[in-house]
Amino acid sequence: MNTPETTTMDRRSFLRLSAVAGGGLVLGFYLDAVPGLGAAEMTNASASTAAAGTFAPNAFIRIAPEGAVTIFAHKPEIGQGIKTSLPTIVAEELEVDWQTVTVVTAPLDAAFGSQSAGGSNSTPSSYMNLRRAGATARAMLIEAAAQTWSVPAGECRAEKGRVLHDASKRSLAYGELVAKAATLPVPAADSVKLKDPKDFKLIGTRIGGVDNSKIVTGQPLFGLDQKIPGMLYAVYAKCPVFGGKVVKANTDRIKKLPGVRDAFVIEGKSGLMPGVAILADSTWAAFSARKQLQVTWNEGPAVNESWTAFAEQAAELGPKPGKNVLRKDGNIDAVFGSAAKVVEAQYLYPFLSHANLEPQNCTAFVQGDQVEIWAPSQNPGPGQKLVADTLGVPVANIKVHITRIGGGFGRRLMNDYMVEAAAISQKAKAPVKLTWTREDDMQHGFYRPGGFHFLKGAVDKNGALAAWKNHFVTFGTTPDKPGTGAGLGADEFPARFVENFVSETTVLTCNIPMGWWRAPGSCTIAWVMQSFLDELAHAAGVDPLAFRLTLLGEKDVAPTSDQRGPGFSAARTKGVLKLVAEKAGWGKPLPKGKGQGIAFHFSHRGYVAQVAEVTVSKDGTLKVERVVSVADVGSEIINLSGAENQVEGSIVDGLSAAWLQQLNYENGRMQQANFNDYLLLRIADAPKVECHFLKTDNPVTGLGEPALPPLAPAVCNAIFAATGKRIRELPLSKADLSWS
Repeated sequence: MNTPETTTMDRRSFLRLSAVAGGGLVLGFYLDAVPGLGAAEMTNASASTAAAGTFAPNAFIRIAPEGAVTIFAHKPEIGQGIKTSLPTIVAEELEVDWQTVTVVTAPLDAAFGSQSAGGSNSTPSSYMNLRRAGATARAMLIEAAAQTWSVPAGECRAEKGRVLHDASKRSLAYGELVAKAATLPVPAADSVKLKDPKDFKLIGTRIGGVDNSKIVTGQPLFGLDQKIPGMLYAVYAKCPVFGGKVVKANTDRIKKLPGVRDAFVIEGKSGLMPGVAILADSTWAAFSARKQLQVTWNEGPAVNESWTAFAEQAAELGPKPGKNVLRKDGNIDAVFGSAAKVVEAQYLYPFLSHANLEPQNCTAFVQGDQVEIWAPSQNPGPGQKLVADTLGVPVANIKVHITRIGGGFGRRLMNDYMVEAAAISQKAKAPVKLTWTREDDMQHGFYRPGGFHFLKGAVDKNGALAAWKNHFVTFGTTPDKPGTGAGLGADEFPARFVENFVSETTVLTCNIPMGWWRAPGSCTIAWVMQSFLDELAHAAGVDPLAFRLTLLGEKDVAPTSDQRGPGFSAARTKGVLKLVAEKAGWGKPLPKGKGQGIAFHFSHRGYVAQVAEVTVSKDGTLKVERVVSVADVGSEIINLSGAENQVEGSIVDGLSAAWLQQLNYENGRMQQANFNDYLLLRIADAPKVECHFLKTDNPVTGLGEPALPPLAPAVCNAIFAATGKRIRELPLSKADLSWS
């Protein structure tokens, strides 16, 4: 099935088309309750849907009479491999030859349930449902064959797209069975037998990405690739100071430039920043015209903000009690007064950009109250609603095509570019393709928040952690609530593992847009917590691995108090720590200038421990030689190739951020604008990465984020082992690592 990625196909159209295309079998599996989807809508949709009105589909399967199998991938593909791994789950239980499967990106449709991709949640939220979807289809095909042969279904089995009856040596291809299978009732989900994992043929193997050939041959997949007839090319200039508004602009002059079709001011409203739109015959013409755009801005109050001023505020507030007490256990003052060793430290890190290689973009066509959008969004459902609210059109009138995404890392959970493109199209009364410049992307993001941690810890005479205090000075748009990704949980490790523990926060108010950045919160918290644990281990004269294992103790801990996910497991943490130490040869003698560092973190349901090996020359030149990673993400790895890709990518991404990246915030604006002053790790500096997976009897989880947080502390702890210098400020390129 060669359906192009940009084909418009809503759920009803898909079912109708499938029904007339030669009697193929279409299975819509309604596995999760969806409010507002009634029984009549479900039962009328197809003769092969699940029981009336109770469930909404997680995946669609189409099997054509000639035997072609199409599986819809319902989650956005950001490079995390989900377009390959989720259909693999269906194909495994369906029992088909993967080479015969065509994977098609699903359009945005409530029938598929949640279609967001973030928080490493795509796999855990879909795994069992997709297994049931494939197994249900297999069971119906087996039943169809059994009825055809007048034999018990229990005597039949499925293999590589065929149903076999071994006793009579008969077999039928799935395509030969679809007409009959389509007339059968869908069995109850809990009655369908799933495969024993030991019989998996696809899950756990290496499977290449379904789009690989299209990517390397430059076929249109991404948001930037979209083209529709009559399309104009747009650029949108916003105030360089966050929250600023347009006073006036030389739009009359811009309209006269070569290739320019129009230029106008958009006042802005909730969800839509004000700015100046330029429409042209090409992206180049639009970008060129923008260079001659002159705008007078009302820069607003943010113009008085700067990182330097915030750092000064934090330095003053840090030694004082925090405004908000997250947790208070035991009597830390008494312990600090009698401890064998007390260590105090300040850790700080800057704001960061997502730095997607594909800048933000969107294609939109608004015709009255009908809207069609092609968007590289991680979160297309909320984007659809944002456009509806901003333009004043019904959500049902907005059709969203989900394109492949050239990097997300959380940035594309925000949909500002979607509403900008739609607003420009509405005013222009024409289809519009909006493309941000790299400078737009860097200076108008939703940033990973910076932060300041003021820590104090104590170890007892036995070398064990006795007390821990942290005052976290962070950022928010109001003084009472940290911004997105700027919070700290009351249960964050080592909370609950230290009898005397205090965690406090103070929020500095700012106008900086903040958002989810790969492994939100954890991407910075792990560096602080695991680095300070290392400091305390060295202060106690205890091996850092042994110090952590002693702290973790012998028992698991109850679920986290916020109940948003599974509780932290000390046993699983110790499992990855012990295995990574074994694989890395932890504790081996190393010459001066070489060091190993260890760290672990639990985030997004995954447990990851890493050991970094570094070399630091006498003049301070750093080389990260090797990173060994062990991840426990449950009982199965869906696609081993994709899993390794995610771990390796996380390590490179985490090293790039920790080593090189920072945004300087002055006068209400970000100073960095492109990759010449916001650096990415180069190939020559990438370490050798060794990936290991520890399978445990736990639910399958995702891998897009858990392997990033331990990287920075593992490297910084290794630098300390090599040089005796402790990194307490990121990026670590600011540190003088030279030694004598």
